[in-house]
Order: sequence, then structure tokens, then C-alpha cells
Amino acid sequence: MIRNQPIAAVLLASALALAPAFSALAQEDAAPVQPEVTREYVPLSPERLEAMVPKHPGYLGALAPENLAKERPAPPFDLTGTWFVDLSGGFAHFLFGPPYPRFGPEGIEALIEAPKAQARNETYRDAIGQCYPPGMPMIMTRVWPHAFIQLPTAIYMISGFNNSVRTIFLDGRNFSDPDFVVPGYNGESIGHFEGDTLVVHTRYLEPSNHYIDHGIPISDQFEIIERIRMLEGGTVMEVEYELIDPQMWEGEWKSTKRFNRADYTDINESNCILAYNENLPGTDLGSEVAEERGQSDIEGTGND
Repeated sequence: MIRNQPIAAVLLASALALAPAFSALAQEDAAPVQPEVTREYVPLSPERLEAMVPKHPGYLGALAPENLAKERPAPPFDLTGTWFVDLSGGFAHFLFGPPYPRFGPEGIEALIEAPKAQARNETYRDAIGQCYPPGMPMIMTRVWPHAFIQLPTAIYMISGFNNSVRTIFLDGRNFSDPDFVVPGYNGESIGHFEGDTLVVHTRYLEPSNHYIDHGIPISDQFEIIERIRMLEGGTVMEVEYELIDPQMWEGEWKSTKRFNRADYTDINESNCILAYNENLPGTDLGSEVAEERGQSDIEGTGND
């Protein structure tokens, strides 16, 4: 018995040494313990809260009750409703040309290279497929409905394509100071009525990855003038587009589109998620995946 005591001591010491390891393994298998979370809440002063709200000094917001309540002449029509671009003449009608103006080098390059890319079953300047906004005017002719909400002070447009929002201000304001404005893909739009026509002028459009038709670029001088009328008893909206960019083309680029009232549809949430584009024909990612599968992303058939 005495001779076994050293062995017992060694075994006990080994067990004690291994205990922390076994305990750690057991903790790894156990469910994690939720930590206690505490935060320090520091009140903000009224001055700081006021400074956080972006403002345009000198005039009320379009949704300010005081602005909405002002007396104004009755508009000749109300665009409130859901609209869908008229493609009865074919899908080519979602484009804004031909006819085209006389382009500079960048536009000419697009007219040459885009058909070559399509012949190779490739995309060309696939900004929309990379989740860049289509921007004006291309957002208007996407194969998605648009919801218009007309108020006395503004018309709000929400596109079914990525829920793009556009505001046409009707309250008599001027354009923002160009030294402080932040360009956007839909720009800043100000409208007024001339008889039975709504005339809308849009400026401050973001030129980066912003194309018209098949890869025709714009510059920071790009502007749009729209003349909007209601036809067919208010069931058709006609828009005459005048696209102006003295840096990219000569003169005015004109195109007329029609939109049909769509009373049996609504705008739902829509998000551009790049990973989803592998199943979307006509995008860079969709073309790459189709090629890996031995398919044409345009025809959906095996490549020759």
C-alpha cells in the first residue's frame, strides 16, 4: 500500500492538471452565455438636434402644412396613380434613340462598341447591372411601374425599379445653389404649368456611371426638360424629353414617350443586390455565370 502512494499522487496531479482543459471543452459545447449590455445615454441639446436636420433656409419644405395650405391655381391635371411605359411598339421603345444628335467622341464610341459587345453576347457599360441607379431619363423606361403622388407643392415619383425616388417641386422655389448642391442620379427637378402642360426642368445630375441607352455617357452639364400632358381622358401620360449636354453632343436630343395608367398594380419593395444578378440576363455577372454554364445569357441556349 505504501509503495502505491506515489503512483496515486501522480495520477491525482495529472487529473488536476487536465481539469481546466476538460472544462474548456465543455464550455465550447455549451450554449453561449448572453452578455449584459449597457449603454450610456447622453441627452442632446435642442440646438444640436436642430443642427442635425438638413434645411434650405428661406423656404418651407414641400410637405410643411403651411406650404401645402397656400392658395394656388388649380392644376390642369393630377398625375396621382401608377403608370407603366408603353412598349406596344416593341422593347426598342424603352430607348431614347435613334434619332440621335451629333455626339462627341464618347458617344460615338458607345454607338460603335455596344453592338460589338452584344454580338459577343457581352454587356457594355453595365452600370445598372452593378447596382448603380439608372438615373434620369432611363429610370422612366425600365419595365417596372411608377407610382406618382401629386400634391400642391410637389409630385413624388417612386419607381418599382429599386424604389428610386424622384421629386418634382411645384411650390415656386429656385434651384439649389450649385456650390452646395449634391448631384443625384435623378437630379433636382422644378416644374410649373403652362396651360395644359407640366414643364419640368432637371439639373444637377450625377454623371459617374450614368448612361443613356447603351452606354452613352453624360457630363455634369447634362440637363433635361420634360413637357408632360395627359391624353385619352387621363389614361395616357405623354412626355416629350429634351436632353441637353453641350459637352457630350450638339444641340437638343429629343424623344417622346407614353405611359399607360395601370390601376391594377402597386409598387412593392425592390432592392438591387449584386449577388442576385447571376441569374439576370444582360448583366456582367449574369453573362459570366451563363458562360460558365455553357449558355447564352441572351438566348438561353448553348453557345456554339
